[in-house]
Amino acid sequence: MAGTGEKKQLKLAIFGDRRKAYVAEAIGEFCDFIRPQRTGIKIIISCGIDECTEEGLRAADYAVVFGGDGSIIAAARQLSQGGVPVVGVNVGKLGYLAEFNVEELKEYLPRLKRGKVIIERRMMLLCRVLNRSKERFRSTAVNDIFITAGPPFRMIELKMSVDGRHLGECVSDGLVVSTPTGSTAYGLSAGGPILSQEMKAMVITPLCPHSLSFRPIVIKADSVIEIRGVRLNKGTTVSTDGQVSEKLNTDDVVQVQRERTEFLVVNNPIRSEWDTLATKLGWAEKPKYKV
Repeated sequence: MAGTGEKKQLKLAIFGDRRKAYVAEAIGEFCDFIRPQRTGIKIIISCGIDECTEEGLRAADYAVVFGGDGSIIAAARQLSQGGVPVVGVNVGKLGYLAEFNVEELKEYLPRLKRGKVIIERRMMLLCRVLNRSKERFRSTAVNDIFITAGPPFRMIELKMSVDGRHLGECVSDGLVVSTPTGSTAYGLSAGGPILSQEMKAMVITPLCPHSLSFRPIVIKADSVIEIRGVRLNKGTTVSTDGQVSEKLNTDDVVQVQRERTEFLVVNNPIRSEWDTLATKLGWAEKPKYKV
């Protein structure tokens, strides 16, 4: 729970891709609603995804991100470095990470001003690609880090170790390493388990493995995973959140570990994570019996 002292002025950073008409419309509606002379709220910076300066972000109490999950994830990689809590506003399709719609956010503003909010700390991952012990790629991830076979789309073979100990070899179309937040994303589609977002753990899930016995595995958050390519394709890549990618060679080592910073999310008190699972992903729906 954040502090409960009354704020003299609430400082917000606004994120959103204004090239999308529905995002620009939602931002315009919200900005009209929070004129500083009426609500005591100041927008200190307003920018597109990946465009805000670190100085501007650090001065904000909260960052309001308008868009879908992709926009929130992209913004989170910047915001986590400055420890700025994210208020996600869904104007996309699924909006699983977006806790609010525009109307709910308007109603929630008094609580933001008073600091009476619940802030959830979600773990992130750090991906490094090493070649002969030299780092040639680095990126953080909110959801997941995954390796995909790529063109010419033959199966690849990957060797994995955890904390320096051999885990196994995977002949498949690739694999996914997910955070608890990302367990409801790519990993879930690949047959992985759903983890509570409050957990601190990582899930390793194979993509279409050439074995009935290779099942997803959950490991502790402080582990270090190393993945080496035994057999790769020319187009084999590693990707963080499906947004930042790098091609891999057989002499590369992909290292995955917990990122030191965290993704801070302002929770919407009217719904729980299980409500979101049920309403947006249809989890635990009853069978549709004939009447």
